[in-house]
Amino acid sequence: MTIQSILSVDPFSWSSIGAALFCGTIVGFERQVRGKPVGIRTSSLIVLGTYMFILIGTVVNNDAGDPARIIGQVVTGIGFLGAGVMLTRDGVVVGVTSAATIWSLAAIGVCIAVVGELVAIKMAIVIIGILYGVGVLESRSLLFTRGAHAQYRERKKRLAKKNNLDD
Repeated sequence: MTIQSILSVDPFSWSSIGAALFCGTIVGFERQVRGKPVGIRTSSLIVLGTYMFILIGTVVNNDAGDPARIIGQVVTGIGFLGAGVMLTRDGVVVGVTSAATIWSLAAIGVCIAVVGELVAIKMAIVIIGILYGVGVLESRSLLFTRGAHAQYRERKKRLAKKNNLDD
């Protein structure tokens, strides 16, 4: 037994595993710093797990298996995971961005396996740009805090006022 055989992760590659962990870490870091669900661990595991499922699907490619069907099953499964982070709080649905982030992380895992590591890293940066950029816009302009955001803040204020009156 050689060192090379011990370190081998065929059919996976260490560079793809590193890319998956990197992409998951940078997106998860943004979420974790902002106190949102789907932090570093979860994000990294979603990207890595998706990459592994897709690559295994391409290796098992035979008459009974179809890699495109595996991608479809991953999308469905990730949808259930994303649904688990969505809640209704005070009549407003919250966690939709976290669910969309989970879905996007799975797409990055597929991208690593099918398209390539560099494209996946670029897409992770795009996702961070969206998450961070819209957060900055929301904090600087009331224009971006309408709809569900405004309804949630109003209900929160009313509940706080009601709780203070009840004390």
